[in-house]
Amino acid sequence: MTPPSSPWASVIVPIKDERENLSPLLTSLLKVLDSHETSRSRPYEILFVDDGSSDGSSEELDRLAAQHSHVRVFHFDRNYGKTCALDAGFSQSSGEIIIQIDGDLQQDSEDILKLLPYTAAYDLVCGWRQQRQDGLVKKLSSLIANRVRNRLTHDGIHDTACPLKIFRRPVLERIRLFEGMHRFFPALAVMHGFTVTEVPVRHYSRIHGVSKYGMGNRLFKSLYDLIAVRWMQNRVLRYKFRDE
Repeated sequence: MTPPSSPWASVIVPIKDERENLSPLLTSLLKVLDSHETSRSRPYEILFVDDGSSDGSSEELDRLAAQHSHVRVFHFDRNYGKTCALDAGFSQSSGEIIIQIDGDLQQDSEDILKLLPYTAAYDLVCGWRQQRQDGLVKKLSSLIANRVRNRLTHDGIHDTACPLKIFRRPVLERIRLFEGMHRFFPALAVMHGFTVTEVPVRHYSRIHGVSKYGMGNRLFKSLYDLIAVRWMQNRVLRYKFRDE
């Protein structure tokens, strides 16, 4: 039985140069999580992983953590990339439910409340961005990558790169991450026998900061990583014990 004092949910936020977005993002997350019924009897935690920021995000995160007991901050000694930031956050988290969201304010924290009920029936709930507010290059590269990925992995998800996802803890305890594998969470979850669904969510234009992704590291690297995922799908160990 889970101790009542342990977090019911952990929010993981990878951060790379998002100083101006941090305070409004935290305000929104606190409001959403405070409104959830479970927060009346159980705590929650918000983990920021600073992936080598150089714009003052590190200092801003420390300031916010000093003001809010729900917040924990982890600073990398340099930039390691999003997969490492997520993996570090997952490993440091304690919640039964793990919520992944980016720090760019392009997702609506309120949509967390829309996804949460689905965790009663599914192990991984993915956001599906509607009416994307990105530039042409970003939209095009994502469209191509998603279509190729879906055809090869058969994960049934339209928008695997959507940063808003909610996991039940056993999923992350089973999946072993490698560089770039955060792009394939649905396929990896299905590969290990977990249930996955997607829910439409809102998407906004970036107001502060700049995107960390372009055609090169979004499309071509994703296609390269897809080869690794297909290799893993073909070789994953699957077996069952005979009923006694």
